[in-house]
Amino acid sequence: MVIYKIIVSIALLLTPWTVKAVSHEELLKIKRNFSMILIPTDSDPFHLKSILSSIEPEEEVSDQAVVELHQRYPFDREKIVFYISSLSDRGAWPDINYEDKKRSGWEPKIHAERILELVKLYYSRQTSYFRSEEVKKTIHKALDYWFTTKPVCLNWWYNQIGVPKTLGTAFILFEQELTSKEKKAAISVMGNAKFGMTGQNKVWLAGNIMMRALLQNDAELVKIARDTIVSEIVTGKIEGIKDDWSFHQHGAQQQFGNYGLSFVSGMSFFSGVFAGTSLAFDERQLGIISTLIDKGYRWIMWKGKMDVSSLGRQLFHHAPIHKALSLAFSASELGGGESKQCISVACNLLKENYGVMKQNPLVGHKHFWQSDYTIHRRPQWMASVKMASDRVVGVEMMNGDNMKGFYMADGATYIYQDGDEYLDIFPLWDWRKLPGVTAFQSDDPMPIIQNHPRNAASFVGGVSNGMYGISAMEVNRAGIKACKSWIFIDDYMLCLGAGIQSDSNLVVTTAIEQCHRTGDLSILQDGVWNKVAGQWKSVNAEQRFFHHNTGYIIWNVATSSCVAEVAQRSGYWHDVMQMYRSGMVTGEVSSIYLEHGVFPKNKKYQYLILPDTSPATVKNFNISSIQILRNDEEAQIVYIDRKKMYCITAYQALSLMLNTGCTLDICTPGIYMLYEENNGYSMWCVEPTQKRNLIKVRFRNREICVPLLEKKGQSINVKL
Repeated sequence: MVIYKIIVSIALLLTPWTVKAVSHEELLKIKRNFSMILIPTDSDPFHLKSILSSIEPEEEVSDQAVVELHQRYPFDREKIVFYISSLSDRGAWPDINYEDKKRSGWEPKIHAERILELVKLYYSRQTSYFRSEEVKKTIHKALDYWFTTKPVCLNWWYNQIGVPKTLGTAFILFEQELTSKEKKAAISVMGNAKFGMTGQNKVWLAGNIMMRALLQNDAELVKIARDTIVSEIVTGKIEGIKDDWSFHQHGAQQQFGNYGLSFVSGMSFFSGVFAGTSLAFDERQLGIISTLIDKGYRWIMWKGKMDVSSLGRQLFHHAPIHKALSLAFSASELGGGESKQCISVACNLLKENYGVMKQNPLVGHKHFWQSDYTIHRRPQWMASVKMASDRVVGVEMMNGDNMKGFYMADGATYIYQDGDEYLDIFPLWDWRKLPGVTAFQSDDPMPIIQNHPRNAASFVGGVSNGMYGISAMEVNRAGIKACKSWIFIDDYMLCLGAGIQSDSNLVVTTAIEQCHRTGDLSILQDGVWNKVAGQWKSVNAEQRFFHHNTGYIIWNVATSSCVAEVAQRSGYWHDVMQMYRSGMVTGEVSSIYLEHGVFPKNKKYQYLILPDTSPATVKNFNISSIQILRNDEEAQIVYIDRKKMYCITAYQALSLMLNTGCTLDICTPGIYMLYEENNGYSMWCVEPTQKRNLIKVRFRNREICVPLLEKKGQSINVKL
């Protein structure tokens, strides 16, 4: 360990974040900061505790961010009485399965969480248990049980990160009450964490080592651990904060709601712990974290809920609500309330999600080009599209989490207005018909995700001018091939699919919507809206539907059947997330999808989604205002008359005659958005494979070459 500390110290001397030696007084200050941050008080400047208190606590929790969020709940007197009265002479609680073998939601960790809760109770002046001898005796007895039995989980994460993180906090707060024997045992528990790994795992481990160093009053090791933590406050690494302000972990995989959320939460906590010392985060470091919130997290939040596609494998009950609120606490506490930039970003996030506002002020279009992930925001609605490529892993299954999400990154498309459209729908979903996804229809069990599978195609990306955008995905995965484009403007989203084919005798479907039923699902027949009861099926050339203030128009899909249904569904959380106990849930689901038949060849679709609208608007919408010039495996080209805008996904080089008589030759396959501007044309373009060094087009007999350099995958504006 001494040799390691010397090597790390030398390395850190060469880095810009190295700070001077830590004094004994600063160690005491850090410990006091722990107490100030973690011991509950009545202070609630942003009213987030009030919001949390209005949400029913979860009975089964595995997600670390949600565990820590639950630690903020007001003390429950009935639980406290139970903790004290039911603890056995050995120091065990009767309702915890100490022999649990689950890799996620491991029950013995509840023992550690209760110890921390009791320690906070012991030091809090909010109840009559402040410095209670009864509580102190309970803590000592529970600690002795853990130190004696030394529970070990089959999942390394709990042993090296989860348990030391929880108990380490309790040890710091309770240090003055620990006996010498207990302190030695506590340091042994914390010794399970070693420096190493990448991204948020690296931060977690270093944080645990830092707490051990505080218990040992090892100023040098505290400094090394702190510098290891802040070494991850950078962009552009393989894992961690990406240049597009997404967050990756487990390789090139978007992890906003999982590891990324723990990263923000942890950095917010450490920024407060080190405040007022020479180890305090500087403005550059705080600026990077607050920018991650501003340019990343603000985009994926809608009315106090996190987008489903940002949750990764953590599809827990109420996950969008809990994760959003966890982020809100972290943003409000970043920098200890001293940084103006952090305060500004936090206020914007809180106003947008928890304030009384008639409409969303964060309006625009953003494609996270390093994560194959698109967000489109309007004043009254938000949409997301999650894709995957040969560069980006779409989804993972691990430790019994996300047992059914095989298709979650094959173009999953979610539309939010009130934010509850997909809340807790996971046990009820037909997981082969996620909105926006083309997949096989089958009653067989869902395929299991193995070894971080990728889409075997590189043509995946998005172009944006900041307000509108196009996303496109060439699908080549699990026996299905397709070319898919999404076009986003002010009041609708146009979805195109072409070249659909498969290698199976199973029916192939494209799902348009699958959400909670909110009111009637209606179909327009002979100019009159009629309620869909049960299942409705048709092969007519055009269909219009309305549900939950949203219109759906499907046309020119004569070779495919259109199906709409409202069904009572039943399911089990355990089937999705195995950490849950079995227990059936029921609910009504509204669905619209297309059936392309078996062994489809070059099938196609086109449909329009109009959120925040009325039945009359859907009925009267003039689809001729959208000219679909091409929709095939070579190109998807649309001209939107009222915007005077061409939306082009060119899978191959092509020539396009504009309505002004000019010819545009697209020499480089890519995604292009072209519109008239100041007697000329403005073009936004992207090369989605991120393999070429330039984009080349010809316009009015002039060759235009756009060097990409460091801009691969990013939108570039060119004046033609």
